[in-house]
Amino acid sequence: MSHSHDDTIQFTQEFWDDRYRSVSGSGQLWSGQPNPQLVAQTAGLTPGEALDAGCGEGADAIWLARRGWTVTAVDVSAVALERAAGYAASQGGEVARRITWQREDLRSWAPGPQRFDLVSAQYMHLPADELEALHRRLAAAVRPGGTLLVVAHHPDDRPALTGREGMFRTAEDLAASLDPGEWEITETGSPLRSAKNLDGQPVTVRDTVLRAARRS
Repeated sequence: MSHSHDDTIQFTQEFWDDRYRSVSGSGQLWSGQPNPQLVAQTAGLTPGEALDAGCGEGADAIWLARRGWTVTAVDVSAVALERAAGYAASQGGEVARRITWQREDLRSWAPGPQRFDLVSAQYMHLPADELEALHRRLAAAVRPGGTLLVVAHHPDDRPALTGREGMFRTAEDLAASLDPGEWEITETGSPLRSAKNLDGQPVTVRDTVLRAARRS
């Protein structure tokens, strides 16, 4: 994910609708591929009901649906959701029927308690205090025996990913908000991956990955 120098990130539907509209024709704002940490961390899970928080153009939701998950895919941008629904339809009716696209403002939306077998939040673009509150609401939405997966930008990547203040976390920071009596931490990693900086140039960045299972 990359942003131009004059693209100070805002947190409104209007901002993100404009961002997605800026890519015309058949282009996509993001890669169109599922996030690699989602693939690595969920490939072995038994499909159930999943929440994809901040789904964007839907690559993660579509990947999950193709593997048998029933997905609630949520984003603030109506433009992104319309585009995502079109991509899902192109995968066939079986995939499209497994996904519900839902427009919500993640700064305030609460999915409800213990609704999902998997809750995934990938590289959320929110200020630090709002991000922490969102992660608490998302954790509350995981069923007993279910999985919480949070992937963020690692603090080591500040030089490469300037302009994203408030979005850098370590896995230990994320895990600290989870009650050890209720959660088993199954992954706290910081793997490397290829990305692009603000100028669109390839860089190697480090992700923060937290995977946790709610105790039954």
